[in-house]
Amino acid sequence: QVQLVESGGGLVQPGGSLRLSCAASESFVVIYAVHWYRQAPGKQRELVATDILGGHTNYADSVKGRFTISRDNVKNTVDLQMNSLKPEETAVYCCNALMATAVGGQANDYWGQGTQVTVSS
Repeated sequence: QVQLVESGGGLVQPGGSLRLSCAASESFVVIYAVHWYRQAPGKQRELVATDILGGHTNYADSVKGRFTISRDNVKNTVDLQMNSLKPEETAVYCCNALMATAVGGQANDYWGQGTQVTVSS
């Protein structure tokens, strides 16, 4: 059973926008935190944005003012809106979430399979 699925990646021109979505299985009733990471070929994985239950968000300095993370608790999704994209932001983008299947229940860490974002003219 797939627990976490990313979508929305693709090819975009420099300066363009993409919206990524991280969808959690309906069995999860509490999503405590979601992190969006990216990893370019030959580079270390980089934390891009974080959303913590209750409304706290955090961003890497390199994306502040251009990326926005947001969640929809009804749909169990956390999106990453990416604007003014740069070629060096070409990478596989993955979401990572701490989730529980019951309120007050054990929370576990889950990873999606990743989605490719290519910024190129």
